[in-house]
Amino acid sequence: MTPKHAPLPASTILLLRDNRDGRVEVFMEKRHMKSTFVGGAYVFPGGRVDPSDHLSDELLQQPADATRARLGTEDGAAYEVAALRECFEEAGVLLAYTSDGELISFADALVEDRFRTARDQLNSGELGWRALLEEHDLRLANDRLHYWSHWITPLGEPRRYDTRFFVTEAPTDQTATHDDWELTNSAWVEPGTALDKAMAREWFIIFPTLHTLKRLEELGTTRAALEWAAGDHERPINQPKIYNGVAVLPGDEGYEDAQEDISGVDPSAFARAFTR
Repeated sequence: MTPKHAPLPASTILLLRDNRDGRVEVFMEKRHMKSTFVGGAYVFPGGRVDPSDHLSDELLQQPADATRARLGTEDGAAYEVAALRECFEEAGVLLAYTSDGELISFADALVEDRFRTARDQLNSGELGWRALLEEHDLRLANDRLHYWSHWITPLGEPRRYDTRFFVTEAPTDQTATHDDWELTNSAWVEPGTALDKAMAREWFIIFPTLHTLKRLEELGTTRAALEWAAGDHERPINQPKIYNGVAVLPGDEGYEDAQEDISGVDPSAFARAFTR
């Protein structure tokens, strides 16, 4: 049994593309105001790892062993599968290979309609994730995912998640759209624009998302972001703490001596930690 307030495994996916000016854009969605977790926030597609995300290798392009080594956990492949499932459920983008080894295309309107129906059935519970893949003879394109970062919700929060962030380039022949179930709006946006909207309080964006947007802004292009994520460098566990009234992460001054339990902490501590 999972202890009370223990972090639950979750995944988030950064869908990227370059705009006409050659600058990176990321797909973001606004959560429904009545959502039980960060209602009204602009987020990247993502959610909890479900039991259905523990798939066998025949449904994966890259075997689970490779993912376990890369993420340093036995459940590595399930995190990837969850990211790909949430990408389809929430954004309508399906990253999977057909039986001929090609990435599935929605350029044909009939194919797009077929999978739009499948997405609705998946979101309503009429169709299972494994069943969808088997019915259409698909293998998930987990080889197109790059591991971005690792976040754990601070102690003291009633809902805590152990979340792996992944990044991928959006296919050009699929259109990302929010699901109208848990989400009420969506947009392709340059990271800097999203940061400006957050600072102006036009958009509610939580700390891990802000931190990720800032890194994307620094990298500048989809290619640079993918190359960085594919690099062999350490990905620390980002569990925010509070030091002198400001949120800090591993490597920041005072992190080792910082307050771990953020119960009752002024939310502005996280805004003050973030500077442009």
